[in-house]
Amino acid sequence: MTSQQIIAIVIFLVTMVTVMTEKVHRAVAAMAGAVLMILFHILDLSDCVSHVDVNTLGVLVGMMIFVAVVKQSGIFEYVAIKSAKLAKGKPWRIMVSFVLITVILSAFLDNVTTVLLVGPMTLAITGILKINPIPYMISEILASNMGGTATLIGDPPNIMIGSAAKLGFLDFLFNTGTPVVIILALTLLCFRFLYVKEMQVDQEAMDKVMSLDENVAIHDKTLMIKSLVVMALVVLGFILHSQTGIQSGVVALTGAVIILLIGKQDAEEIILSVEWPTILFFIGLFVVVGGLQEVGVINMLAQTMINATQGNMVMSLLIVLWASAFISAFLDNIPFVATMIPLILTMGQSGINITPLWWALSLGACLGGNGTLIGASANVVLSSISTKNGYPITFKSFTKIGFPIMLMSVAISTVWLLLRFA
Repeated sequence: MTSQQIIAIVIFLVTMVTVMTEKVHRAVAAMAGAVLMILFHILDLSDCVSHVDVNTLGVLVGMMIFVAVVKQSGIFEYVAIKSAKLAKGKPWRIMVSFVLITVILSAFLDNVTTVLLVGPMTLAITGILKINPIPYMISEILASNMGGTATLIGDPPNIMIGSAAKLGFLDFLFNTGTPVVIILALTLLCFRFLYVKEMQVDQEAMDKVMSLDENVAIHDKTLMIKSLVVMALVVLGFILHSQTGIQSGVVALTGAVIILLIGKQDAEEIILSVEWPTILFFIGLFVVVGGLQEVGVINMLAQTMINATQGNMVMSLLIVLWASAFISAFLDNIPFVATMIPLILTMGQSGINITPLWWALSLGACLGGNGTLIGASANVVLSSISTKNGYPITFKSFTKIGFPIMLMSVAISTVWLLLRFA
């Protein structure tokens, strides 16, 4: 191993440990790692640019801007109240409704944005019903990660995988969306028996829910209509991007520009609401992993995996799927996926069919986030909202529910992938 390879590995490991321990903000850690790659002459600036996935950044920035405008209309609060009323104020039906809302929103929006929208409404509805919101919160955390798994734009790892592997919206909808539907159905069945005692309320409480006026939640009806039209066009653009040749990042940015032009919101305020630390984190991360790639470390890891599995596709698929799930249950799945993408691409250069490995990586990394409370950002955000309102969700209490659900999810994904590709 050369001195350059050793230095690159040390920088990578220090960056990852810093990100995981959260002693330093993850954006700062990633950017520091990128700067060190340049200072130690692993990469120069032009190399850095070539390793940054601009398409992934385009999707993230575009969708963040779009959501920032759309939520000003009040449409998300409207949907939550309307769903509770359609459920006739019955606790179990409300849980199913909110889980489905969370899954659908997470399939198209950032998971953290979704739980920030759904969480407060859940507390409001459960407060009226005078029941414990924790079962609802846990179910929504799990649903957000499931929904994010189902589509190209639902979770950052999928955006990264889709961009690297040239996979389209419909590819994800079938290959990851299908098992997610099965997993969701079985998860709801588990919750039906698990939380049966928590779903008992009196008629007076249900009547209060039925008396809510969802129309009050709409702050700007014109903006809501415009948002729905543009959202439909954006989704259509994602679905057809393989046929049109327009990259998903361009579709997202086009939707953002259109809604900024016609939404008549404060453009500066909307642009400032973009999670720029997250964007900087991605840029730094791409550069750090690019450093490993530049000095040949990724090639070495790929060759080691090929030798270990003797090029057997099924064995490689199982290792990627289960390793991704267990690692992502405890560590941020974005750095892991960023490292795995060039490794899988390198394996493909040796003649192995890597198409199944992309789906194994996506399902493992995204569903693995349900394993523990720290497995995904949405888990931490929604549990914090619950705790601040007097209903603490501890690491232990969540893991008792989430880890078995995660194991079930990955087992179902295993069967699905083996039926598809073995």
